[in-house]
Amino acid sequence: MSIDRDDGYYLGLLKELLKYPNETEWVEFKHNKAIHEDIGEYISALSNGAALHGKNSAYMVWGIDDKTHEILGTTFQPSLAKEGNEELENWLLRLLDPKVEFYFHTIEVEEKSVVILEISAAFRHPTRFKQIEYIRVGSYKKKLKEYPEKERKLWRIFDNVPFEKQIAAEQLAESEVLELMDYPAYFDLMKIPLPEGRKGILEALSSDGLIVKNDGGNWNITNLGAILFAKDLNRFNGLKRKAIRVVQYESTNKIKTVREQVGKKGYACGFEGLISYINSILPSNEVIKQALRESVPMYPELAVRELVANALIHQDFFQTGTAPMIEIYSNRIEITNPGLPLVPTDRFLDNPPKSRNEALASLMRRMGICEERGSGIDKVVFETEYYQLPAPIFTISLEHTITILFAHKELREMDKEDRIRACYLHASLKYVEHDYMTNTSLRERFGVDAKNTAIVSRIIKEALNKKAIYIYDETVGNKARKYIPWWVRS
Repeated sequence: MSIDRDDGYYLGLLKELLKYPNETEWVEFKHNKAIHEDIGEYISALSNGAALHGKNSAYMVWGIDDKTHEILGTTFQPSLAKEGNEELENWLLRLLDPKVEFYFHTIEVEEKSVVILEISAAFRHPTRFKQIEYIRVGSYKKKLKEYPEKERKLWRIFDNVPFEKQIAAEQLAESEVLELMDYPAYFDLMKIPLPEGRKGILEALSSDGLIVKNDGGNWNITNLGAILFAKDLNRFNGLKRKAIRVVQYESTNKIKTVREQVGKKGYACGFEGLISYINSILPSNEVIKQALRESVPMYPELAVRELVANALIHQDFFQTGTAPMIEIYSNRIEITNPGLPLVPTDRFLDNPPKSRNEALASLMRRMGICEERGSGIDKVVFETEYYQLPAPIFTISLEHTITILFAHKELREMDKEDRIRACYLHASLKYVEHDYMTNTSLRERFGVDAKNTAIVSRIIKEALNKKAIYIYDETVGNKARKYIPWWVRS
């Protein structure tokens, strides 16, 4: 996200850059020399240098003596510069890979012209110019391949910089930060008082990595801050495609859409509104209790809440053009998130979750938006059993993870796969609770009358034949047998 700046910001930035005793691997000073080929190579070198040193941006400044840092002024005018018939900025951008953001800014200092080229740090792989990667070694520009130790270190950094720490909007004044972020929601969710002054608000947001100070003394909003607390994700170019979609269909297929809504708020500040909206359009069942007809939700709210939170937390943010989606059909709800899971889908219940986005997951747990580590899917399975719904399905499709909750079915309406899946998940849930599945416990899970235990025995036999479960102790008679999920013996 780029925001126009006044000269005051760049004067402050220049003042900070001039404090460095020497040029660095991410700052270069020039007087007038502005060879276009050199500029492209410096963008590569400084962008990579910024990534290597943990900086969000690198800078090339004309009009400054590189030894004394005296302000000399420059005759370089980037807005008028051309390479052939092509404007300089377009020419540079065309030859960069990836096309990192960079901006030329011209300011007047002591009645002298100074040009600041601001360059985004390399991301995911080294920045190249004309297919060659450069790096700064001291004050010299070199080819990266000549310094394999720096290249290795750079790749390690790319592998270790999580999505949450990357920058969604930079070079912001205090007022701009507060205008873009729903900061009162942060304090409400954290259950801490809203500080009286702006300074206290910014310090609190900074302490949780939602914003960071930049080189010019102003602020950057991190991806973590924006994705959780943006007032409007559309104002963050890199995140507007990450807004959550909710689609309701008329029947069991996608032929006719009843309604579709795309959220715009950050995940944390908009979560309760999202869940309320989903619950408001979910179909309900009518049951009779003590001669009174009562309408109850078709799906347990706790299960829906946890699965939506999981989809937000565990998505792969580096997949472009896709976002979490909730699809509501007449007989099921499907919750899809970008990215393949980091643990097998049939081990969701017993394995602690592994998240690509640990800072986001941790903060959402602290705010009470999702359950404590490792308990979420347990609760989803428990809720579906408590309301005697078909067992949920956890599956993958191409580059996505999909969870499906089904509306109520009578046992006789469930097919063989439904029954085996329910039996397996019940055995898994019992085992993680330090207990064992029995004929009685599975009968209660399906709501089967005690006189019909043979029905449940057939389901157990189906699961045994499929090797979804095993007998815990085969020396025990049939009536007293206990069962364990397959992974206990794997």
